[in-house]
Amino acid sequence: MKWMERTLEDIFKALGTDQEKGLRNEQAAELLRQKGFNEFEEEKKEGIGAKLMHQLSEVTTIILIIAAVISAYLAISEGHGYAEPLVIIAIVALNAVLGIRQELSAEKALDALKNMNTPTAKVIREGVLQPLHSKELVPGDIIVVEAGDLIPADARLIESANLLVEESALTGESVPSEKNARAEVKESAPLGDRFNMLFSGCLVTNGRGRAVVVATGMETEMGKIAALLNNTKKSKTPLQQRLIELGKKLSVVAVAAGAIIFGIGMYHGETIMDMLMTAVSLAVAAVPETLPVIVTVTLAFGIQNMVRKNAIIRRIPAVEALGSASVICSDKTGTLTQNQMTIKQIWAVSHKPKADTDAFLDTETELLKLFSLASNASIEKNQGEETIIGDPTETAIIRLLQAKGMNKSQLEAKYPRVHELPFDSSRKLMTTVHRTEEGYISITKGAFDRIPLDPHAACTHEHQAEANHIHDQFAEQALRVLALGYKRYDELPEQLDAAELEQGLRFAGLVGMIDPPRPESKAAVQAAKAAGIKTVMITGDHMATASAIAREIGILEEEDLAISGAELERMSDEELKQKVRDISVYGRVSPEDKIRIVQAWQANGEVVAMTGDGVNDAPALKAADVGTAMGITGTDVAKSASDMVLTDDNFATIVDAVAEGRRVYENIRKTLYFLLSCNFSEILIMIIAVALGWGLPVIAIQLLLINVVADGIPGFCLSREKMEPDAMRQKPIPKQAGIFSNGLGKKIALQAGLYTILTLAGFYVGKFVTVSDHIAASHEVGQTMAFVILGWSSVVHIFNVRSNTQSIFSIGFMSNLPLFWCAMLSIFIIFGVAVIPGMMSIFQLVSLSAVHWLIVTLLSIVPLVVVELMKLRMRANGKGA
Repeated sequence: MKWMERTLEDIFKALGTDQEKGLRNEQAAELLRQKGFNEFEEEKKEGIGAKLMHQLSEVTTIILIIAAVISAYLAISEGHGYAEPLVIIAIVALNAVLGIRQELSAEKALDALKNMNTPTAKVIREGVLQPLHSKELVPGDIIVVEAGDLIPADARLIESANLLVEESALTGESVPSEKNARAEVKESAPLGDRFNMLFSGCLVTNGRGRAVVVATGMETEMGKIAALLNNTKKSKTPLQQRLIELGKKLSVVAVAAGAIIFGIGMYHGETIMDMLMTAVSLAVAAVPETLPVIVTVTLAFGIQNMVRKNAIIRRIPAVEALGSASVICSDKTGTLTQNQMTIKQIWAVSHKPKADTDAFLDTETELLKLFSLASNASIEKNQGEETIIGDPTETAIIRLLQAKGMNKSQLEAKYPRVHELPFDSSRKLMTTVHRTEEGYISITKGAFDRIPLDPHAACTHEHQAEANHIHDQFAEQALRVLALGYKRYDELPEQLDAAELEQGLRFAGLVGMIDPPRPESKAAVQAAKAAGIKTVMITGDHMATASAIAREIGILEEEDLAISGAELERMSDEELKQKVRDISVYGRVSPEDKIRIVQAWQANGEVVAMTGDGVNDAPALKAADVGTAMGITGTDVAKSASDMVLTDDNFATIVDAVAEGRRVYENIRKTLYFLLSCNFSEILIMIIAVALGWGLPVIAIQLLLINVVADGIPGFCLSREKMEPDAMRQKPIPKQAGIFSNGLGKKIALQAGLYTILTLAGFYVGKFVTVSDHIAASHEVGQTMAFVILGWSSVVHIFNVRSNTQSIFSIGFMSNLPLFWCAMLSIFIIFGVAVIPGMMSIFQLVSLSAVHWLIVTLLSIVPLVVVELMKLRMRANGKGA
């Protein structure tokens, strides 16, 4: 129901309440039973059991579980030993624990919303004004609000006096809204223009009012946001989606490879049990067991780096999503701007306008003094620091006064105030009277078109024409304009009312103010543009102000569009999807509008980062791929709904976070290159060897050791690789791009083929060629050589993947010290397993001769030589540095 356009009589009748006495107690009790408490419903949280099931339902995990079951069965029935199933189960358990720990960073947005409700409200029931717990309010209650109160529910004003309400958390406007019980509001009016309504969770900054409650709990505007948070599901990040697709592909590869090798084995007369063991080996070979853990470690290291850059990540996958971000939808107030009204221009009559940074003449100084005297903003000292408190437009005046070396307290002492006509939304004026050395002066400030000038003064017409011209100049710059007039008296007038004090004024001048952009916003927007990221402004503020700020910092360019919330509302979702790329600024929008904009970009395949600080931003923050809240000015609701919090409220920090995200994502791709090259080669090695009738070149427990030690240990250190030099000059990776895009699949295929050839060559030599007088060729010798070559070449490959184009000799083997020493450790572990008798027995290996070791060593370093030659060719063709 549109309460703002109905008459009060209709509202009282519809709600069954009395304007003076309010509800009867029994009425209120019945309504409370029907409507429920004035609080927000909580989203049901997922239990540990459900989280565990999610982890165990991953495709790669299922493959490992099946492999563990088969391996355990064979250990029991065939006496193969329990080392293999225990290792597989340990890896599954470790991945599940890390995954659940990541998910337990549960969102607390609704709790934060709930806490925003004031605990008590002033309510009239049965004609008695009484304090009441806000959760017990019901529609029809008559409430009284005054300066300092948090509004406990949505209500329609019955009466108001100088009432100002801070609604920035809900509407995005930095200036308090003037409320008027007599205002006429149309049904189509956006939240910020519903001047006869009060909204739950907003702060009364001035005046008082009486209102009738029309909505409580989830039916309030704040409650609708809570519902949006409940109904808005966080989409999976691009990396999550790509890894899910990878898992599906690996499962297909594992099943297909298992079927092929089972058929080949049966054709060669192998037993079913042997083929089951081979299937276990293939399952192990197909799954990069350490990949989930390495990805988590890489993301965690990125989080640590971001903390040092003033960005706190609340949800780990958001790090990678940042790296893929192609659109930043940013709130204006407090995000791109300073959330602090600032005077930018001042004009004293008969002079030229001056910027706030210019040197003031006496006339501008006197005008600023008059504005300050007619202001109620105050200065409070707390632990030696001065804080200016009051209406944003008045605090802007006091800040400029101090910047010009003057003091309001001294000014008030010299010209004491003797009377005041408070600001009234119907007059749009405020007047103060001060005693001076010559007598008295009344000072009136307010809207330019409401200052009544003296029609008999000779200069009035001239000043009026000049003032109109200057006012239009200020308005074109989207400045909020305040005008000032004054009147001098020899004696204090008998009638100190508007009819006397606010008529026949002498015009003094104008000031133009705005909530200015943050100094770093323009550079940040340009840096984002260079990285292929579009910045879009979404704000609840007026279109003129939003467009001016957007144009100043480079968001709104010649070919871009700026539209209002009303225009957006008339667009269908499909029409918005078609036009969204052309729109750079949205003004006067609602929380629902913000979600529509985010989802329209997402429907175009873009990865969206949404920034904001208010309650009104929370649903869009949750719907976006990366919700980013301001840490200083941000509400608890915005922070809790976000994936990332900026501790310095600096828009430029987002660009730094994107750079870190790109580094993380590229390092994850390097990890895939590193791990899958080995995993795919293991499958090929086994299928080809069995197809040729050579038998298994490596067994399951040997593959596990390679995958955990040779791949896993050094793989962890890829998280510390520096960003590629041109990373922030590249376009974001499209959302629909596969995990193997940009040639990654080809590189993996090439390396997997190379490993296959080298490992089979070593296996063939060991099995069929006697190269030593002391050790005869045998299947066991071949397996041992294949195991060492596959393990060592995998470790050597980590130096290949550290850069896409740069030579490891220019980067330096030891430039990433943890990686270097982990690689050395892996090489020695594999060597130790192949030469220590006890370990050889567990992993079914045999001794090798010096000649065998020479062959193994030479074959293991071939991948490094091949990749270096490929990089050299790329640099020669101008594809790298």
